[in-house]
Amino acid sequence: MLEEVERWLTGRSWSSADRPLNRLTEARAADPGRTTVSVVLPALNEEATVGAIVATIRRELMERVRLVDELVVIDSGSTDATAAAARAAGARVVHRDAILPRIPALPGKGEVLWRSLLVTSGEIVCFVDADLRDFSADFVSGTVGPLLTDPAVQFVKAMYDRPLGDAAGQGGRVTELVARPLLNLHWPQLAGFVQPLGGEYAVRRSLLERLPFPVGYGVELGLLVDALHTVGLDALGQVDVGVRVHRHQDGQALGRMAAAIYRTAQLRLSRGHLVRPALTQFERGEDGFVPRTHAVDTEERPPMREIAEYAARRAA
Repeated sequence: MLEEVERWLTGRSWSSADRPLNRLTEARAADPGRTTVSVVLPALNEEATVGAIVATIRRELMERVRLVDELVVIDSGSTDATAAAARAAGARVVHRDAILPRIPALPGKGEVLWRSLLVTSGEIVCFVDADLRDFSADFVSGTVGPLLTDPAVQFVKAMYDRPLGDAAGQGGRVTELVARPLLNLHWPQLAGFVQPLGGEYAVRRSLLERLPFPVGYGVELGLLVDALHTVGLDALGQVDVGVRVHRHQDGQALGRMAAAIYRTAQLRLSRGHLVRPALTQFERGEDGFVPRTHAVDTEERPPMREIAEYAARRAA
């Protein structure tokens, strides 16, 4: 590990307990401009979990203390009761297709995160996956905390243990098999991130609006790499929030995720003309193995500050 990364681990890795809620509310009270915080949950068919997450954030961070100013669920086309559950629990729900309708929406998580910048206003934007179980408000307060207390910090990722069934620390298979090797080999300054692909992180809007967004599974790696090149390692941090329990993808879904992440890395390494790739996987059918070919997400949305509607809204 680079000496620079060892120093970064000492100075830019924290625990959520390092900044208790009373310290964060005091920091907000002492801020003459009162830095605002938006929490965004991208959601697709998450009716079983989204309501409990929204309810916890509202109760712990909007009513008990005033840490979060805005709580928005972006529904990316759910066919279940995700939107109703989120709305009943107290979130503002916006459908992905209602945001920036002149640009047809593409499928993918990154697309939803990119569009969320147009319907939120916080100077700090905190993203939280909507499939978490046993959710703790520490996922929000932990990642937002360094941004409220240290003006030099721009981007904070949550880190946590990810159990797989009854086995501790065995989740994050794409992280260990794809993302971590890529980062160590090509961006060794990022080798200290425990959960580089984690979906819980907080970022200053002034940075997010300058970054391109891969539309699919590559969004977390893409944002992290581009943030490193834009603001430098010392502006990045991570916070230990305990344990993350969520729904695990099957092996084939992980394969598609891995291909998109690899392609996101490849784009950043080459920035040249690339052929749109595909990934063929196999499923056993009645007459043997059947090939299924999937396009690999390679589309990226431009930095949001280049979008006319966003610039007009910011100027208003």
